[in-house]
This record gives sequence, C-alpha cells and structure tokens, in this order.
Amino acid sequence: MSTKKEKAKYIIETLERLYPETPIPLDHKDPYTLLVAVLLSAQCTDARVNTVTPSLFALADNPFDMAKQPVEKIQQIIRPCGLSPKKAAAISQLSQLLVEKYNGIVPQSFEALETLPGVGHKTASVVMSQAFGFAAFPVDTHIHRLLTRWGITSGKNVVQTELDAKKLFPEATWNKLHLQIIFYGREYSPARAPKREKDFMTLQIGTAKALKELS
Repeated sequence: MSTKKEKAKYIIETLERLYPETPIPLDHKDPYTLLVAVLLSAQCTDARVNTVTPSLFALADNPFDMAKQPVEKIQQIIRPCGLSPKKAAAISQLSQLLVEKYNGIVPQSFEALETLPGVGHKTASVVMSQAFGFAAFPVDTHIHRLLTRWGITSGKNVVQTELDAKKLFPEATWNKLHLQIIFYGREYSPARAPKREKDFMTLQIGTAKALKELS
C-alpha cells in the first residue's frame, strides 16, 4: 500500500469497522462545559478531566456563575489536571468575556473562539466539530503521532499534520475520523513501545521508521 490515497482509504474503512460509534470522550452537557473540559484536557488525560469536571460544574456550569468564582477556588478543584494556575485563570477570564461580549453564549466561529483566553486552534476545532457540527480536524498528540507513523504527514508539527489530513481525507469524514484515530491510538498504538502483534494498522501502512519502532 504505497500511495497516501490508498492508505487514507484503508484508514477510513478499518477505523469505521473498529469504531462505528464515536462518543465524545469528555463528559459535558453543552458547548460551554465542553469548552472548559477541552481546555482542561491540555497535557492531561480525558479520563482524569472527567473525574474533575463533576466538582467543577457543581460549583459553576455556566459562564455567569463561573465568572463570579474566585480563581483560587477553581484552581483548587482542577489541580489534578496539571497547569492549574494557568487553566484556572483562563477559565475565569474566558467566562467573564463570554458574559461581557457574547451574553454567556459560546460563539460558533473559529476566529471568535481563538480570541478567548486559553483557547488555541485545537480547542476551537474540537468545540466547532463536536458542539456545533462544523467540519474540523482537531489534531492532538495521538493523531499527530499516528498520521506520522502511517506516512500521511511528515510530522514536522501539528499545523502541517492538520493541513495534510484535510487534503487527504474527505471533509465528510473529519469529525468522526479524528475521534476514531484517537481511540485507535489509545487502544492499539501507544507513544512508547508499540507492539507488533497489537498495532496492526502501523504494521500494514507504517513508514520504515515506524515499523522499526514496533517491538
């Protein structure tokens, strides 16, 4: 399977068989709680975020209530997620901004989302795709790693990976496919010591370098 187009077809078909359903891994009830959960997931596992957000959202589950909370109180709750001073400040500030500028409603545009404190392109992409249904291809570490391993991208950076993925995969597949790749990475292809007998997709379409890394 030499061409990228052939690999893309194999990836779509295989992951659709493996993961026909793609539940969003972060627990949330609306665009605001998803936005906060995605912000918390930076350098933290989704599973850990899901243990923290019930307490956080019991304190405040909308921008109006969150904006009134002391930053220290938010930080105390989210400490297990890491980077808590920075994340707590961002949650407080973005909540205030949503109240002041958007009447407490999460805006439905990449540009507006990316102006919010603590919200980068990847976070905006997740919210746009998963909360609002816009076509987006958020690239996290799993996706960056796997698309590099599979020779879909050069792996220079996440920006390039996103561009390469969007060129190769049909737009209609993006929202589901990015979750399917994440699920595969977690289950079959970890960052360290991927196993030859388990990581069957890399064995099938991996680069020469990726094949050498299989133990």
